[in-house]
Amino acid sequence: MASHLQMAVEENMRRHMSAEEARRQALVRFGGVQQALERHRESRGLPWLDVLIQDLRFTFRTLRRDSGFTIVAVLILALGIGANIAVFSVVNTILLRPLPFRDPQQLVRIVQKNPKAGESSRTYTADATQDFQQQNHSFQSVSGYFAFTGPDNLKLVGTGQPVPVTSILVAEGFFQTLGVDPSLGRSFRSEEFVKHSQPVALLSYPFWKRQLGGDRSIVGKAINLSNTSVIVIGVLPDTFDFGSVFSPGAKVDLFAPYIMDDFRDDGNDLALVGRLKHGVTLAQAQSEADQLFPQLYFEHKHPEYGKGYTGQVTGLKDYVSGKLRRSLIVLWCAVGLILLIVCVNLSNLLLARAAARSKEFAMRRALGARRWRLVRQLLTESLILATVGAVLGLGLAYVILSYLAHQGSIALPLLTMVRVDGTVLEWTLLIAVGSAVLFGPAPGLRMSGGNLQEVLKDSGASAGRKHNRMRSTLVITEIALACVLLVGAGLLLRSFLRVLDIDLGFQPSRAAAISVDYDDGGNPAKRAAIWQEIVRQSSMIPGVEAAGISDNLPMSRNRSWGIAAKGEEKRDDLGYLPVFVYIVSPGYLKAMGMRLMEGRDISWEDMSNNRSVVIINETVARKLWPGQDPIGRTALAGGTEPQVIGVIADVRESGAEDNAGAQMYLPATKQFGPEGANLVVRSKLPPTAVATSVMGTLRQINPGQPATEFKPIQGLVDRATSPRR
Repeated sequence: MASHLQMAVEENMRRHMSAEEARRQALVRFGGVQQALERHRESRGLPWLDVLIQDLRFTFRTLRRDSGFTIVAVLILALGIGANIAVFSVVNTILLRPLPFRDPQQLVRIVQKNPKAGESSRTYTADATQDFQQQNHSFQSVSGYFAFTGPDNLKLVGTGQPVPVTSILVAEGFFQTLGVDPSLGRSFRSEEFVKHSQPVALLSYPFWKRQLGGDRSIVGKAINLSNTSVIVIGVLPDTFDFGSVFSPGAKVDLFAPYIMDDFRDDGNDLALVGRLKHGVTLAQAQSEADQLFPQLYFEHKHPEYGKGYTGQVTGLKDYVSGKLRRSLIVLWCAVGLILLIVCVNLSNLLLARAAARSKEFAMRRALGARRWRLVRQLLTESLILATVGAVLGLGLAYVILSYLAHQGSIALPLLTMVRVDGTVLEWTLLIAVGSAVLFGPAPGLRMSGGNLQEVLKDSGASAGRKHNRMRSTLVITEIALACVLLVGAGLLLRSFLRVLDIDLGFQPSRAAAISVDYDDGGNPAKRAAIWQEIVRQSSMIPGVEAAGISDNLPMSRNRSWGIAAKGEEKRDDLGYLPVFVYIVSPGYLKAMGMRLMEGRDISWEDMSNNRSVVIINETVARKLWPGQDPIGRTALAGGTEPQVIGVIADVRESGAEDNAGAQMYLPATKQFGPEGANLVVRSKLPPTAVATSVMGTLRQINPGQPATEFKPIQGLVDRATSPRR
């Protein structure tokens, strides 16, 4: 273009024009360099790209010049968008995304449900499971897992310091029903579910990497679990997290076969999972379950239990996360409201900033800039701010999600599976663009309009009044949205504080528990001696007020048996009352801060002499012996006739918001062997201050004591209330 212009100038000079006149005439003929440049761009077909580049350059210069505003705007957006990304990631995983199994829509939970029975009524006996497997016509397969395994029930030895291990027993076909194949090795075979077969195990991926260093050659080799040689047959994929789906908050290390012949005489202990046949609906499966359930185990072996049983078939996804749907949607709406407040706030900031640039906008309009061009530049500015805020928000969301996934006190299903995936990235893009559209155009439309003469005047009073009116409207909108959010948060906080004020029946503060390992050889007298020595030495630690042992703890795993008043067990209106059962030592009630209302505690003589005694709670006393003194009465429980020696205040064993159920506390005797042992210590000092001393005491008694975590009892309460929090 410059060469053509120069040629025109030279041509004019040959016509006897002066140099200045020759250039002026050439420019007039060309129509101006800028106009020629624009015509060239238009003929090239990409004028929008040049305009976009111009807008981006101008925006970056402006944002660099106003760095303070830019930093504040980006940080506000990062907080609002980050919170939305984090919550949507949780909502997406728990509510929207299918479970990580093959054809997850076909998977269901099969539950027995008795209106007067306890948690054990949700599980099956070995016999009932086989009956259901053989008689149903709706399922491709039915399997299950042992539902009452506590944490750290085994220890890995031979690799240095003993390591606590949590194992789960699974019935035949469990992984095939879920559609989960090992990433290394093989799954269980039918012959491995037979009594006296070689012990085998499938390892979880984290346990394999953490404890065995990801050694691929471990398949086919033996590991030592609690002095038993177990052959490793495979490693499950890293995408399979049993605890996240079936036991939120639990970390399962390995899986072993549930051998039904070993559990024939036990109560309900199998949680069942089924896969529907193709074409079978949930309603059809439910109809068949309604017909089969009354015929199963309890009707033909325990008619006093069987009358009230009904079957319940629920989609596995709904069973896992259905209870959280309303809470998560409320939370999702709340963070959406926060983002809306952020957008209104940014609109106000942009309007204030634009007011300071009002003369700049007016001058550009006076020079020929169209209104849409000015609005587009402000919208470009908003998009850049929102994009940077979204990128920082993604980082913030990642930090939040990583924190939540590693918090043992938060027991939400599928939480460890929350990921920032493609769906989350699409959501991030959507809210970034949506945010820019919400807070960007309004100030631009306001500043690109109005009377040019008024704006260009020094006073600008009229324009200022218009800006003030719009800013006032935005402030009022922001206050209204904040009030809605504040009222909602206040109501939720009030409800949560009410939950925290509930009398739990025990005092979690200043109490902590640790899983105890010991070897009594199945000898009740030896067990009593070991327990007594553990409690005695633990009680002597400076700062410890009380110590005791239980095989179970409130708000953790649940286990219910039946108890009846002797002579009243045949009554239709009462019969056997389902109760939560705890096998305990002397001192446990005091260590937990439970209140003994009447009678006495269990004694060491009760344990060593195998006395058949029981402590019940107020609910059992009220239901079995209404208006009577239960002390000295004879009950029926676990095939024995224990004498009631004490009554304690009701304990909320399932959760702070659940009603206190029926409970009984039995001494560890020949008749009632404990399933594990938890030492509970109540101290004047924080639990961390006595943890080292407690571990040292346990290792003096048993040098093979694994390095188990000393867990505050308050953590159990926190986990139980984590969904509400």
